[in-house]
Amino acid sequence: MQRLKLIPLFGCLTLLTACGGDMSDLEQFIVETKQAHHGKVDPLPEFPPYQTFAYDALDVRDPFRPQTDLNSSPVLAESEYSGPRPEASRRREPLESYPVDALKMVGLLQQKSQTWGLVRDPDGTIHRVQPGNYAGQNHGKIVKVTETKIDIVELVADGLSGWVNRDAQLAMSED
Repeated sequence: MQRLKLIPLFGCLTLLTACGGDMSDLEQFIVETKQAHHGKVDPLPEFPPYQTFAYDALDVRDPFRPQTDLNSSPVLAESEYSGPRPEASRRREPLESYPVDALKMVGLLQQKSQTWGLVRDPDGTIHRVQPGNYAGQNHGKIVKVTETKIDIVELVADGLSGWVNRDAQLAMSED
């Protein structure tokens, strides 16, 4: 039984003596490496001192106002404005409930000299349209129907009590 206790102790001693071999070549390599490599660190670059900037709102244009000078072109009363504007008394059509980008042209219908575009709304309903009908939420009026697209002119507020025309199209959709 006592011999069994000595076996692990003898194994540990054998392992420890194996680790104590000649290491002169390793020590020589370390000495040579330390002598050969003399690293040099470059000095930090010179940075110019931080210059503060005093913001003066009187000398700089306000970035949240349009570039047109509001003082030189006063906002006109609605009765004085002569540009395009939506028809207030017109009855709204079903396709005006959806934005133009949600509508899809899915076909064309021709009968004699009449041409209609077929438009699908987001609910899946197909509508028959022709020039003079309205579509989109920005008072869009259909001006032309061709085999590949439907041209629409929308009226968009310009922010200065007026309205501007903006062109939009519904291209033929494959799906």
